[in-house]
Amino acid sequence: MHLIREVTAELPIYLANSLNSLRLEGRKTAAIEILQQFNWEVPDWVIVPGGNLGNIYAFYKGFNMCKELGLVDRIPRLVCAQAANANPLYLHYKSGWTDFNPLKADTTFASAIQIGDPVSIDRDVYALKKSNGIVEEATEEELMDATALADSTGMFICPHTGVALTALMKLRKSGVIEANDRTVVVSTAHGLKFTQSKIDYHSKNIKEMACRLANPPVKVKAEFGSVMDVLKGYLKSNESKR
Repeated sequence: MHLIREVTAELPIYLANSLNSLRLEGRKTAAIEILQQFNWEVPDWVIVPGGNLGNIYAFYKGFNMCKELGLVDRIPRLVCAQAANANPLYLHYKSGWTDFNPLKADTTFASAIQIGDPVSIDRDVYALKKSNGIVEEATEEELMDATALADSTGMFICPHTGVALTALMKLRKSGVIEANDRTVVVSTAHGLKFTQSKIDYHSKNIKEMACRLANPPVKVKAEFGSVMDVLKGYLKSNESKR
């Protein structure tokens, strides 16, 4: 980000990340769509993965704009979900919003939020305070397990959404999010962008990770009979479990 600022100050290159207010104006429309899809009934919680932290502020802007326009009478509580390997906001939140300390982010499967010095930190804190929001984190094992759990239902999500789902499960388990609370988890990318991490997880090929929800790939000869044998065996096994 320091390099990007320097380059765009010297050359006619347009800066399009979350430092640019127009990007936030575009992102805030997702909040408006959530309200529209819920027939203007405000959800209790909205959970968003956070790295550079522009998304949380953008969602706050969208929800707050609808409140100011009289379309809704309140805004949801926002949750920023961070990877534990890149969690400067989480540490800031746990310290009671005392002095913010940027850090060098460690490698995380949620690579798009692998940011230790987010540019939108002040705006994000403002949005969280205004929405009575909170911050949660997910370890690498937790986020990959959550991703595999979601995928087992037919979704195909990214690791960043796995971070947000982990936050949901943790907050539900602790009772912060109650059983009847209407909660939205924002999915920020498609799983096809992160196929290698999924292959490694389901092959149990990630060091020091149990991969407890792995669905190991089965190698089959490219022959009709071989494929049918495997599929029939799988279906028979599933039938016996019912």
